[in-house]
Amino acid sequence: MKKNSKFIYLISPKKIKNDFFYSDLINIFKSKKIFFFQLRLKNENSRKIISIGKKIKKICKRFNVKLIINDSPKLAKKIGADGCHVGQFDCSIKYAKNILKKKIIGVTCHNSKNLIKKAILDNANYIAIGAFYSSKTKKVKYKTSIKLLKLAKKMTKIPIVAIGGINSKNYKKLLLNKANFLAISGYIWNNKKLNPFEAVNKLK
Repeated sequence: MKKNSKFIYLISPKKIKNDFFYSDLINIFKSKKIFFFQLRLKNENSRKIISIGKKIKKICKRFNVKLIINDSPKLAKKIGADGCHVGQFDCSIKYAKNILKKKIIGVTCHNSKNLIKKAILDNANYIAIGAFYSSKTKKVKYKTSIKLLKLAKKMTKIPIVAIGGINSKNYKKLLLNKANFLAISGYIWNNKKLNPFEAVNKLK
């Protein structure tokens, strides 16, 4: 993996508490390793998500990072984001595409070959599979393996995002097995030893 290629799909912390977050984000984006940034605020109301989303959008634009909104194509449209990520219990890809037209729609496929097939048929713009490792960010219900990643790469040319417990000790194996992007959250935001910028710089 080239040092400056953009292979990180950064997911926001669960809560954005203060303005320090935005300066951290700018520092992280300066690493030139972030391709996608997903705003994932499950416990905030729509108004707050739109307000935070519009601030982040300006930063994303400045650093040429794609802004993805979790769960809601309607909020993605209001924010003017680059796309939306939908889980299996959110709306369908078709519904999201109706709202967002030609924008990016990504979908969670857990550890399922059938869900990957369905996402391909539904013309998803990227597929997220995992969890590859245990994670403190999200309770791991679906555990997957490199075997599924290799299979997914044979099934489609759609970019594959690997997710779940990824950190500086285990990320290289996923890149070596041709994951296009690594979805990372806890390792960056909840790292007890490194600040967010230092954590990102460990990923080369």
